[in-house]
Order: sequence, then C-alpha cells, then structure tokens
Amino acid sequence: MREDYYLGAYWGPRKETALECARRAVLFFHMLERCDPTFAQWYRGGRGSPRDLPGHPVRAEELEWEQLFLRGRNRTDLSRKVIEELGFSEYVWNAKKERTRVELHCGEYSPFGEGNTCLLLPPAEGPARERILSAPVLAEVLTSVATAWDPDYAMASSSEMVDLIEKRKWEVRVGWLTYLSRRLGKLPPLPAPVCIEPVGKLGWLLVLSPEPMTASNPEHVAFTARIRELLDRAGLIERPEPAPASE
Repeated sequence: MREDYYLGAYWGPRKETALECARRAVLFFHMLERCDPTFAQWYRGGRGSPRDLPGHPVRAEELEWEQLFLRGRNRTDLSRKVIEELGFSEYVWNAKKERTRVELHCGEYSPFGEGNTCLLLPPAEGPARERILSAPVLAEVLTSVATAWDPDYAMASSSEMVDLIEKRKWEVRVGWLTYLSRRLGKLPPLPAPVCIEPVGKLGWLLVLSPEPMTASNPEHVAFTARIRELLDRAGLIERPEPAPASE
C-alpha cells in the first residue's frame, strides 16, 4: 500500500515582518534547489497565468516574496482588516503533473494560533517521488528547512506512521527523519541504526534508517515508537498547548 509521505517543520510564536520572512524563504528555496532538479523553479496561482506553464513563475527574490507574504495575510471576514498577529501564508508548486507543493505559514506571534509551519508535499507518483523519498535527499531538505526557518522541530514521515506514533495532539512528531532544535533540550543516547548529524549550531538531524520507514512494517513502527519514548523521557517531545482564545 502506498503511504502519504510529507515533510513538516513547526515552530511557535515568532514575530517577523514580511521582509524577514521573505529573506528566510529566499534562503530556503536557494538551498532547496540543490536538493533535486525539480526544485529549480516554483509557481503560484492567480488569474492570467501562462497556459503553457503550471502557474505564475516565482523568483527567489526578497521583494517578490515580501509581496507574496503581504498579499497572503490573514484578514477578518467582514471588514477585511489585516490580523497582524496571525502572520503570513503562501503556497507554491513546481509542475502541472507530478508536482511537489510547498506551504508556508510564518510570522505568526499570537498565543492562540496553531503555530508557524513549512510543509513540503512530494508528488503522488513518478520518478521525482522516488528520488525525493530517499534518506539522502530528505536529509538535505530537512537541513535546508532547519537552516532557513530555524523551527523547533521538523520531520519526514508518512501520515500513516504519524497516526500510529503520535500520542498527543501537541507534541514533537518523530518520523523516519527528524530534526530537533537545541532549544528543546539535550539529546539522549539513541540505539543503532539511528544516525545523528549536527545541523550547524541549531540542532540535530536524526535518521532512523537508510531505507524508508513504513507504517505497514511492524518492526518500523516499533522502532519509531521506541525512539519517540526515549526522546520523551529526555523531555524533548512534550509541547505546550496554545493558550485558549479569549472570549
């Protein structure tokens, strides 16, 4: 059974301007371009896009991304007033078919929000999917995410595995590959074959296996659960829930 893999990075409230977020986005897409040939060009939606292209081409330039983020601000339903504390959102893709999609939400600093995220959703099928869903490429992508966005944590996994491993709604998710910021605490010793690599001075990248970890393999599920338990004992898994919205 084909599983739905994705890469997700998550961080708490962080007040940043559209320009600051744009600088992070430009760094991210420049680094992402080195991970796979299909990451060289990205597109967005909107009226009047060229028929022979997947959408409007997006350049990895600060001014362009600043404008995209400003356009993607959250607004109230009736007055359309900008809700500053909810930050900025935008998504792009790289092809008409066999597309990878990147969804960004950043600059949110509300204590009531869901948090800031960077999601990368690989193609459902095709050669690009096979290349991207390999430990070496995903490790490069996670390193790019960590370097550009400085999340609290990031992971690459299938949704099916997450459903089996996750125990609380608000917790650090552990996947086939997992990035943990040093802000979370001290990393405990982990059993083989886990490979641990530092990501600069920001955190650590954990690769549980050189081969894909699948929810259909009981041994993969048991090992991922064991790593989660060890990290939980070290205080690296629990996350505070967002404050309840004021009435």
